Amino acid sequence: MLKGNRVILRALSRDDLPRQQQFNNDIEVELAGGGDPPLPQSLARLQAEFDAGLSKGSRDGASFAIEVEGVYIGGCALFNFDHVAHRAMLGIGIGDKAYWGQGYGREAVQLLVDYGFRHHNLHKVWLEVHGRNQRAIRAYRACGFVEEGRLRQHVWSDGAYDDLVIMGVLRPEARTEAR
Repeated sequence: MLKGNRVILRALSRDDLPRQQQFNNDIEVELAGGGDPPLPQSLARLQAEFDAGLSKGSRDGASFAIEVEGVYIGGCALFNFDHVAHRAMLGIGIGDKAYWGQGYGREAVQLLVDYGFRHHNLHKVWLEVHGRNQRAIRAYRACGFVEEGRLRQHVWSDGAYDDLVIMGVLRPEARTEAR
């Protein structure tokens, strides 16, 4: 549905679920995405959640599968929309570690932020990230996000306390050259 130079953001399909279940059960992936604490997930439960969403009909919301050259590598979404303040929260997870550090997440974020500003008339997109996740923080900064706050030693992750960093980008600040 949304196409960048190397990334396509599209609806999640049932065929994506076996890979998503692998991502959800990879402790390194869960910790990078802020999964606190990492918990196992069966394919049957993931499929049941997917089917329950399908049974409601309507649209999928602002949740997207991230695809690169026909391969499902993760997902991203805008959620917690505030229709008065025109803001939404962003979440992203690249589950396939072979695609980490190559700019795919940054491009997906740029596409998603542009989508939010252009199609949802958002004024601001914001997110939370663990302070130790410097790779993600660098990618968010490259997309125009700035640190707006830091809750010190706010989360327990991988055996230690970590800061929770709040970052945001306003429409005029966004770097969305991926479209």
